[in-house]
Amino acid sequence: MDLSGKRILVVGLGESGRAAARWLVTQGANVTVSELKESSELDGYVLGDLLGSGVRVECGGHKVGTFLESDLIVVSPGIPLDIDPLAAAREKGLPIVGEIELAGRHLKTPAIGVTGTNGKSTVVKLIGTMLQKAGKGVFIGANFGPPLTEYIAGDQAADFVVLELSSFQLDTIETFSPLMALILNVSPDHLDRYRDYESYARSKERIFLNQRPGQILIVNDDDPWLRSVQPKGGPQVFRYGIGEESGRNAFLQDGQITTSIRGQETARFSLERFVLPGDHNRLNLMAAILASQLIKVSPPDIQWAVDHFEGLPHRLELVDEIRGVAFYNDSKATNIDAAIKSITSFSGPVILIAGGRHKGSDYLPLIEAASQNVRGAVFLGEAGGLLAEASTGRIPWQMATDMPDAVALAFAKAQEGDVVLLAPACSSFDMFRNFEHRGLVFREAVERLKDGG
Repeated sequence: MDLSGKRILVVGLGESGRAAARWLVTQGANVTVSELKESSELDGYVLGDLLGSGVRVECGGHKVGTFLESDLIVVSPGIPLDIDPLAAAREKGLPIVGEIELAGRHLKTPAIGVTGTNGKSTVVKLIGTMLQKAGKGVFIGANFGPPLTEYIAGDQAADFVVLELSSFQLDTIETFSPLMALILNVSPDHLDRYRDYESYARSKERIFLNQRPGQILIVNDDDPWLRSVQPKGGPQVFRYGIGEESGRNAFLQDGQITTSIRGQETARFSLERFVLPGDHNRLNLMAAILASQLIKVSPPDIQWAVDHFEGLPHRLELVDEIRGVAFYNDSKATNIDAAIKSITSFSGPVILIAGGRHKGSDYLPLIEAASQNVRGAVFLGEAGGLLAEASTGRIPWQMATDMPDAVALAFAKAQEGDVVLLAPACSSFDMFRNFEHRGLVFREAVERLKDGG
């Protein structure tokens, strides 16, 4: 599509919306941004930069008229697709795409797309590390890192782009077709945006919607939903799981990850120096190893990446130890399944800190799993009352007013050898800017506690 002279509306002034607007201007488009927030709530530098480049910015709400006057609408991932202006545009037959679809139409570099409820960022970073060790040029972005439009605005010199893709981003693709797609797991999440679990799971499956023969799909065979996924007439499917079973291309054997890929020698990878705990991280590692082997990264380069990978901040991150109590920050555990995996990564007693913005999930499975080794909990945020209700009679709990209070209450409950674990099971937007901000506040509270403050 020739964008020159087209009236293009970008909905939402988040990072991907800003990147899309800036790139569209360079293509000669007449760009308008529609933003729900008032201009006084926005970063003045960002606003000034957009206005200076010729972008028209409408703040304080979405105007139906602006939507209906557009030739193309680019919607940001955080914008629900059922808002009235988008419904009106859809009824008129106007094209509505996301930033990934927009950039994907102009992408010249082979793409590796990673989706799943949990573990996406870790797997994207693992694959990137393996490729870089092999001497490949890599762009890592999308939901983790810079938006894809920032990459296509440059010379597109990388050998591969490795993209973390959320369900919201996949909802707005039409032609986007990655060379390789990975689906790590599918568990209930974002039920405040989706009708039910099946609708959410079908969104994840859109990652292979446009894949063709010769392309690759990698799925977690231990996941009940993904075990039955078998695209017809599309990509070649590779599977992995903890146990060795027929049809699996990667599995755990004698404490090592073993891969069996037709046309390649069986390879084994030591986990002796792999720092991330839990079977869920071993599964994430299998996905990354398979992806890298299938694009001809050598086993020695893969093993180097396994040995040297340090993990990502706010994902089961050891913050400090105070009088024999270890404090772990897993602020990225923003849903029930992630929190359960976080808790079950520890064999000893845990004091859990959880709560935040409710996303429509049932907390009872979390509490049932937690009752095995969580001997006390501290709840906070909008979902605190729901968590307390689910915990009553199962796990002793207290309510906290803020994160420093939660850390202090958890430490008071803890004994030497215990773990104080932040695994919220909720999004962060009730009290914090994002999960990173929540994790930083947790870290700071632990540091103050250690200093006697």
